[in-house]
Amino acid sequence: MSKEKQRKEIISKLVEKLSKTYQEKDVISFIDATDLPVRDKILDILDKMIEVLFPGYTGKRAVTKTNINFIVGDLLCDVTSGLTEQVEKGYLYQCSTKECEDCDCRSMAEDATGHLLGELPRIKELLKGDVTAAFDGDPAAKSYEEVVISYPCITAIATYRIAHELYLKQVPLIPRIMSECAHSQTGIDIHPGAKIGKRFFIDHGTGVVVGETTVIGDNVKIYQGATLGALSFPKDERGRVIKGRKRHPTIEDNVTIYAEATILGDVTIGKGSIVGGNVWIKKSIPPGFTVTTANADLICTDRESKGDLYEI
Repeated sequence: MSKEKQRKEIISKLVEKLSKTYQEKDVISFIDATDLPVRDKILDILDKMIEVLFPGYTGKRAVTKTNINFIVGDLLCDVTSGLTEQVEKGYLYQCSTKECEDCDCRSMAEDATGHLLGELPRIKELLKGDVTAAFDGDPAAKSYEEVVISYPCITAIATYRIAHELYLKQVPLIPRIMSECAHSQTGIDIHPGAKIGKRFFIDHGTGVVVGETTVIGDNVKIYQGATLGALSFPKDERGRVIKGRKRHPTIEDNVTIYAEATILGDVTIGKGSIVGGNVWIKKSIPPGFTVTTANADLICTDRESKGDLYEI
């Protein structure tokens, strides 16, 4: 038997084995899922919305005071039609899984899209505050333009603020597609369900996690590696995780959270408090407190003297 024929037989047998798995109900197969939103289209829509919020920052379009209205109008027309189509697909897919028969998915999609577009001026004002907080909070920042174009936190926060409005309208799938795209690009994981106030700054950003039911006030600054997460989840009588409960922290106004801090559960970090690096918090902290771990004993060895030790 030739090698070509052997390869065809191997592939034929593999297809047969895989085909049997496709006939079963499978959570990782999307057979006949004609109404599933298209990820690439959603990300293209997201890019256009961010360009509406930061016109000209990509350099894809030469934006001037003369043509700005035409460019923004063109972008919004594309976003309106494209987003409505994708949101409708999301609602239709949800209805198909729940065997829903009386939903007007098109009207719901138009309403959700209209809601988000109507919020864009407010989102733009919030992002101005976020950019200002980054510029004021980072001594290395040389200009606002540098912050917008290069800082990963701005990409993550802008994406969150867009996705959050769709989350509020209970749009399936699309908010998470947007937020996880930003997560993969920046290393910053902000769930679209979180509630975040004004002038929010994430310095450096890599490894930051903000859970779904987190509430963050105004003027909050977070450093890399910080986690606003949940403790172990309560389960129902069938052993399934109970969803819909507040399970993440509340961070009040003017709080600073330093690198690698871990804050877990439905606790509150009071207004004006400082959370030091590498701390582990499972209880609420009153306003105005500073939380740190005890200093570890650091031992230095003088390599030249082959073993002399001293503590720092």
